[in-house]
Amino acid sequence: MSPSPSSKPVPLQSVRPTIADLIRKQYPDLTESSLVSREIINTARLEYVTTLLSGQLGELTALDEEVIKSLHDHEIVSEAPDEATEDRNDSFGERLSDKIAAFGGSWTFILSFATFMAVWIILNVVFLTNKSFDPFPFILLNLILSCLAAMQAPIIMMSQNRQETRDRRRAESDYKVNLKAELEIRHLHEKVDYLLHQQATRLMEVQQIQLEAMQDSAEVRTKN
Repeated sequence: MSPSPSSKPVPLQSVRPTIADLIRKQYPDLTESSLVSREIINTARLEYVTTLLSGQLGELTALDEEVIKSLHDHEIVSEAPDEATEDRNDSFGERLSDKIAAFGGSWTFILSFATFMAVWIILNVVFLTNKSFDPFPFILLNLILSCLAAMQAPIIMMSQNRQETRDRRRAESDYKVNLKAELEIRHLHEKVDYLLHQQATRLMEVQQIQLEAMQDSAEVRTKN
């Protein structure tokens, strides 16, 4: 069924292709040389602009949903290291080295050992002057101190190696977080650039359609 032409019909081939496609959907019998009234063309223009703007708002809404979904579903790499889980996977010797190193570097150890040496010296010098088990210059005490230092040094080194491993894991986690943030920011920049380009293109198309409608109205008024 063909549309009834108005007083100022124009050929369909002279209409903008996007508008002509909408007219063909409503009137499938039309050909390129068919005449179409101005009212039908303006109605198709209004429908096209409305669909264009609605689609643009729909894309923005879809972008919001995509961002929310990515925040909800994507793997989170910025997780804090679970030291309790790491400790459960360590051997008894490794956990013991950490505890010994922590105790050896505390004021509790310093004050306790200072008290032990003071008691040792007082016992051998004051109370056990004739029957002291370690008289001056306290050779046995020096031997104990040397053995303690010899054992404490590798234990502290073991603990430091384990701490270095933890620091390396944290550094790797920080690197993953920074890399993910950089990729996400770059991806969002690309989306924003694409949307801005699409908006500018569609805005220019809408303006051209408006200009065509205004020119048609001006021509009709001039001829009238």
